[in-house]
Amino acid sequence: MLTTSTVSRAGLDAIALKPAECDIGRATAIPADTIAIDYEGREHVPDRETIEDLAADTQVLLTTPVRADGFDPLGDDSLASDLPAAVDRILVAGHPAYLTDDERSRAVAPRLGAALESAPDSWVGTESVERIAMATGATQYDLLSRSTQRELRALRAAGFDGDIAVYAPTVLSDDENVILDAVGDYVARRRPVASALPEDGDEQTDSQATGRAREVLLAAANDYALVGTEADVREQTDALREAGGTSVVGYPARDIVPFLE
Repeated sequence: MLTTSTVSRAGLDAIALKPAECDIGRATAIPADTIAIDYEGREHVPDRETIEDLAADTQVLLTTPVRADGFDPLGDDSLASDLPAAVDRILVAGHPAYLTDDERSRAVAPRLGAALESAPDSWVGTESVERIAMATGATQYDLLSRSTQRELRALRAAGFDGDIAVYAPTVLSDDENVILDAVGDYVARRRPVASALPEDGDEQTDSQATGRAREVLLAAANDYALVGTEADVREQTDALREAGGTSVVGYPARDIVPFLE
């Protein structure tokens, strides 16, 4: 990775991309050693050729929901079996929005265990299955929150010596309006933020937000996302590593263009 790149200056170890939002083929131009591809439904899984092109020069981590058909190690694993050998995986329970009723009813723990037997270098997403994920001993893939640094320190103090990767929406701008347009809606969905917002269903969560709502959303953006100038974000990523994080994965919440430089 180029030491003069935006990714490096911001202190990011990897970049996460959402295939429903951008052309994954463009990721070959991102100067990052690791690219993580989120799962947003089977129809958005990149084709094999695109993944192979990206994996030629970069570590690729493909998020795979272990309860979903095609990725279920205890059932239909046809999509997982067809992945290029060079591609690693991030094993997750899977967001309910991307699963059928039948898939949501499947047990997570035995499927994580079975998937790790065939792909032992996989990361495990901790969202909604924190204890199960910890029990696997695999690299923990945590979503940034206001308590992340405290939890990292506690885990290290308790003797946990495994790898912990922290995922965070990232906005390389200190413009409040830009930040809110990029992550306002995202942070508004976090439970503590939702409870702190004014009880007005018509309240805006983007750059149009005003008053108390705007204050809450901007504070939450600093808790649940990496926002600010490259130097600002670098301070935050350094703090996460100092607290015990192994790596920081940034998702370009606004656009991938700034991350191409």
